Amino acid sequence: MPVFTYEAMDSSGLEVKDTIEAPSEAEAQTMIREKGFYVTKIREKERKKKSTPAKKGKGKKQGKTFTIGGVKPKLLCTFTRQLSTLQDAGLPVLRSLRILEGQSKPGALRNALIDVIEDIEGGNTLSEAMAKQPKAFDNLYVNMVRAGEAGGALEVILQRLAEFKEKAQSLKRKIVGAMIYPAAVITVAVGIVSFIMIYIIPKFKKIFEDFDTDLPAMTVVLIDMSDWMMNYWYMLIVGPFGFFLFIKIVKKNKTGAYVVDWLSLRIPLIGKILHIGTIARVTRTLGTLIASGVPILEGLLIARDTAGNAVFVRAFDNIYSAIREGETIAVPLKESRIVDDLVVNMVDVGEETGALDDMLYKVADVYDEEVEVRVESLVSLLEPIMVVVLGLIVGFIVIALFLPLIKLLNDLS
Repeated sequence: MPVFTYEAMDSSGLEVKDTIEAPSEAEAQTMIREKGFYVTKIREKERKKKSTPAKKGKGKKQGKTFTIGGVKPKLLCTFTRQLSTLQDAGLPVLRSLRILEGQSKPGALRNALIDVIEDIEGGNTLSEAMAKQPKAFDNLYVNMVRAGEAGGALEVILQRLAEFKEKAQSLKRKIVGAMIYPAAVITVAVGIVSFIMIYIIPKFKKIFEDFDTDLPAMTVVLIDMSDWMMNYWYMLIVGPFGFFLFIKIVKKNKTGAYVVDWLSLRIPLIGKILHIGTIARVTRTLGTLIASGVPILEGLLIARDTAGNAVFVRAFDNIYSAIREGETIAVPLKESRIVDDLVVNMVDVGEETGALDDMLYKVADVYDEEVEVRVESLVSLLEPIMVVVLGLIVGFIVIALFLPLIKLLNDLS
């Protein structure tokens, strides 16, 4: 019988790590819950594989190729929609996976599907097989599939999952598309200014030195900046890279991550977009999980992990603890102060009416739309700001170069 290692929390909030024997992962989770624990992580212990004929093993792994990284979200979104359609048509899971594996191009997804098919043939369920491929299928994906298997509505769950991923991809495409123009303008502007500072200003500097005259303060500043860029041009590349590396290192520490994320939410204009974007993602994730039959406590832990922000993670930990002690979601959610009254009120109504998933979907839709509006507004605001900033930079360079020439003309006259 398979042995599972698990991590869970007891009624007092203490973490428990242990192993348990069970016929399947779903039954193992049930047995753990019967002990009064809340499962946060579970996986099957590696079993010693029995020796099988060589040709059988080779046949299973023939289509695998070497890959780096995980599955692209767009590719996973398409796969989910196709699997949902095949399940809705009444095809067995194994046959559906073989069809999709045959259609897939060589890559991370195809490698994962080959392993999933092999595990299902070995007696695992679809969710158990997918749980062994974390690079392709995250916790949200696995738990929703597990809920679909338990409720006998896998095709419905896959459809919800496909819709969830499609909406996330659509929003991401809109944001990236909106930011292409300002990013391109800024890149070209930085290139042109760098060219002027490194190649043009030094020629003027030589001319000014030949005249041997005192230079205005603006010109001195401009030449000093040009000298710095000529001597330390690599800092333009190393600087941003070093800054991001520093942030990454700081975020490895729990307190550092909280401080960085707290500050990021307070950046003018951008911070608000990050804030409401996180709320939209978390509420849609939680709503999808609840609608799929995943227990609320497990759903909170999964939604917490999708937040990607330490401020929200800490708030969700507090909400989790409060619910475990008998509170509703609305009360600790309001106390956390990570969302406004609209979200709290809608969650409260959802709990009272038993339609929490619908209310969370509506919150996510409202905030997704607000993200789009704010991004468009930010892009519209960036255009005049970029024009003004570039005008000031060019004006400063022109004035700083012409002041010495005017001074020389006045001296000569």
